[in-house]
Amino acid sequence: MAILVVGSVAFDTIETPHGAVQNCLGGAATHFSLAASYFTPVRVIAVVGKDFTAEHEAIFTRRGIDIQGIEHMDGLSFHWTGSYSGNMDEAKTLGTDLNVFETFEPKIPDAYKDSEFLFLANIDPVLQARVRSQMPKVRMVCGDTMNYWIADHAANLAKVLRELDVLLINDGEARMLANERNLVLAAEKVLAMGPKTLVVKHGEYGATAFFSDRSFGGGTKISRPFRAPALPLSEVVDPTGAGDSFAGGFYGYLASQPTLTPAVFRTAMFYGGVMGSFAVERFGTERLQNVSKQEIDERFKLFVEISHLDHASV
Repeated sequence: MAILVVGSVAFDTIETPHGAVQNCLGGAATHFSLAASYFTPVRVIAVVGKDFTAEHEAIFTRRGIDIQGIEHMDGLSFHWTGSYSGNMDEAKTLGTDLNVFETFEPKIPDAYKDSEFLFLANIDPVLQARVRSQMPKVRMVCGDTMNYWIADHAANLAKVLRELDVLLINDGEARMLANERNLVLAAEKVLAMGPKTLVVKHGEYGATAFFSDRSFGGGTKISRPFRAPALPLSEVVDPTGAGDSFAGGFYGYLASQPTLTPAVFRTAMFYGGVMGSFAVERFGTERLQNVSKQEIDERFKLFVEISHLDHASV
């Protein structure tokens, strides 16, 4: 089933303890769509400038990603500059040049309007709400946001939250959104704002899903959260886009399944971790461009092995 993702396609200049790169392809929609494309068809709505070339288009099309929704404008594409040091949990932003992204107005091609799954990547909640209103027949809507929108655009964000089946944010954003330090209590408050399910990303410590009575419908109720691990890695080259890659693997797997069940949701959490773990192994989207189905399957098995207790050996 096709996923329609609306978000940023950008260029990143990144420095980490492992080196530096200039103007590598990035952006939330890019990481998401590449990760999701290993599971299901993906369609992208974004805006780029004249620096986005046929070579960059090929990165999407080689994965079968539909890019007719990427609008080309005069000017330069969105560009982010950042650096990582220490444990690399958080980037230091050195520069943000919105360029053509500053006037982004998502336009949905007619060919996209039969999409059954919608992912609202981290953009202005006004734009998120506008896209959602134009896609009334989608089966599921997932969304992302960040501290800037939480702090300064709370009223508009609140409208989006009421439309989401799943909200994917990190633990700091969850606490900020709920104004609550305890994550369990924060999750309860966030779910009361409208999302049916909340997935909280913990970076190198995995992710936790919190469920409501509306998560699965049909009277299915899960009272306990579910925690999926992250894979311990000996080397993290570039964490940029790891969260968006997690979202792509997670949502891509969900969209590939005929029905949403608790078991499917838990499996999707693992595939999110799988794709996030690949993303950080190279700068930008390099690793996501070249991963194989066999590598994905093998890493999924590894995730299962490190998180399941063999009762026979106890």
